[in-house]
Amino acid sequence: MKKLVSLILFGLLSLQIFAGGYRVGLQGQRRLAMGHAGVAVVDNAELAFFNPAGLVYLEDKINIAFGASAVFSDVVWQNSEFGEMARTDSPVGTPFYVYASYKVSDWLSVGLAAYTPYGSSVEWPNDWSGSHLVNNIDLQAIYVQALASIKISDKLSVGGGPIYVNGSVDFNRNLNRTLSNLEGNRANVTVKASGVHSWGWSVSAMYNPIDKLRLGINYRSEIMVEAESGDAVFSNVPNSSLTPPFENTKFDASLPLPAELSVGLSYEISDKWLVAFDYNRTYWDVYQSLDIDFAKAGIPDSKNPRNYKNSSVYRFGAQYVANDMFTLRAGYYFDESPVQEGYFAPETPRNDAHGFTAGLSVNINKNIAIDASVLYSRFEEVDASYDYYSENGQSVSFEGTYKTSAFVPGLGVTFKI
Repeated sequence: MKKLVSLILFGLLSLQIFAGGYRVGLQGQRRLAMGHAGVAVVDNAELAFFNPAGLVYLEDKINIAFGASAVFSDVVWQNSEFGEMARTDSPVGTPFYVYASYKVSDWLSVGLAAYTPYGSSVEWPNDWSGSHLVNNIDLQAIYVQALASIKISDKLSVGGGPIYVNGSVDFNRNLNRTLSNLEGNRANVTVKASGVHSWGWSVSAMYNPIDKLRLGINYRSEIMVEAESGDAVFSNVPNSSLTPPFENTKFDASLPLPAELSVGLSYEISDKWLVAFDYNRTYWDVYQSLDIDFAKAGIPDSKNPRNYKNSSVYRFGAQYVANDMFTLRAGYYFDESPVQEGYFAPETPRNDAHGFTAGLSVNINKNIAIDASVLYSRFEEVDASYDYYSENGQSVSFEGTYKTSAFVPGLGVTFKI
């Protein structure tokens, strides 16, 4: 019975990635090309995500921005003591965004946003050394937000609106490190939950103390996601009196998405040059434990410790208007990991990360522009372990060296009339 409890506990860790343990910072090609800095940059409808208060300063009646990125990630785990190594074989992720704003009057703009800040696909080799923690994960999440932007004065505006979240998860792991059926196939479980949804909100402000300087702030609330009646399906479990009955069951869990606060500034050095800086604080300390309510009688409710810490992201970007057709951008960010020592699990193989970005916009005409960006994200190599897996009543650590990187090209379109 204890095996079954620990099994589903670790299966649900994949849902915690869905809840924010793995953050996908790809919410706009123009802002990504500038190190994902944009809280105080008034450029196009990407403001719907970065700072809705700025939408009212867009000059055109209608402003639409949409696009997608292709995420090519590579994670390598190695344990030199035992001569073991594994590498992920992950499908290409394609996070997208669609933003639209409409200027109702000089003092009011409204908007709509759809974007994918959480979601990933990770596949480790079958029966690798960490298969008792994770084999593969497929995560999907979509945020939809209605927005309003109100100009208080020529220098000050406020904005925000409600957020609706909907997503799903499909996760697989082996039951433990050795259990197999008579054919030698490892016993495993697939944990699925779909229609996971909840509500949140955001509020923002923008202030222009002088013509060339803008200040911005954006707060996104914590969102409590309720996973109800998820399915746990067991496969290749041997029929033995020594093995507990691993029957298919249901579960419920409440999963918090942490609140985020972003502040930033932008400054126009000249008609051609603009620089920007953002500071983002994510309140990960809400992840002290993951509470799980099992539907099957006899399985006790459980807590899984995570002990995440609050973390920060520092973003720097620059933009250069070369001529009427081309605008060039570049940037850098440093993203702190919220994972503390002893809590590093292979379904969230991330450490402190350095992001190097570049991109450009090509103005096809006065109404349409093509936006492109590229990101190379390098995670610092880390020797880490997860110390909270239990088997046969004993804690078993899983440790090794992780090397992670990602290459992300992206393409978008800005349309305005």
